[in-house]
Amino acid sequence: QVQFVESGGGLVQPGGSLRLSCAASVSIFSIYVINWYRQAPGKQRELVATSIRGGSTNYADSVKGRFTISRNNPKNTVYLQMNSLKPEDTAVYYCNTPNDASYDNWGQGTQVTVSS
Repeated sequence: QVQFVESGGGLVQPGGSLRLSCAASVSIFSIYVINWYRQAPGKQRELVATSIRGGSTNYADSVKGRFTISRNNPKNTVYLQMNSLKPEDTAVYYCNTPNDASYDNWGQGTQVTVSS
């Protein structure tokens, strides 16, 4: 089980930017897939962005072109750069591996609130 600690959330106005960080308890170099998820109030958790070892990335249609996922292997940290934020991006954001997500093992997440 990999433990992640998310940070970087906050209150931002529509159109603003935030960079979320996700620090892992182990080396991320060998982890094949790391995802960012989010859960808005009253909604199910959803997959937002995927980082695949080697550099490939995937994004949900709702964030494509606005969000960028990246890894810093020496720092064992995964980032989510979020630009052009919208109120509908308001949620608690989590990072996780698909395996730990399937066992419902989650960190505390970081709250992102987009509001004027």
